Amino acid sequence: MVTASSGGERGNVYAADCPTRLLLDRIADKWTVLLLTTLSDGPMRFNALKRRIEGVSQKMLSQTLRQIERDGLVTRRVEPSVPVSVTYTITPLGQGLVQALRPMIDWAETRMSEVAVAQSAYDARSGGG
Repeated sequence: MVTASSGGERGNVYAADCPTRLLLDRIADKWTVLLLTTLSDGPMRFNALKRRIEGVSQKMLSQTLRQIERDGLVTRRVEPSVPVSVTYTITPLGQGLVQALRPMIDWAETRMSEVAVAQSAYDARSGGG
């Protein structure tokens, strides 16, 4: 089992009851990845994030931001103005995750054509997709 401190016992993602699975699920989510990599460029307000990340709904953006704030990956600062302004900033913990994600993103961006060829070949063999 994982303890709360950073020096705690290591989790076992293969164990059914390990909370690491929940964290793995979160960091494998496309919206989490896109939000964290966007925020790694600097703090942003909610509407700027919505404009920058094409296809994300307001509901999904709000939900994902709450989840990654709870996980300690971003902070939320409410500015008392009319209307209220909310700014999100990536934390050092979130920056560490982004550093781990960047090679995966690079791989996906540079290998998509190979994956598309493999998908087409599979679809041709199996009679469709």
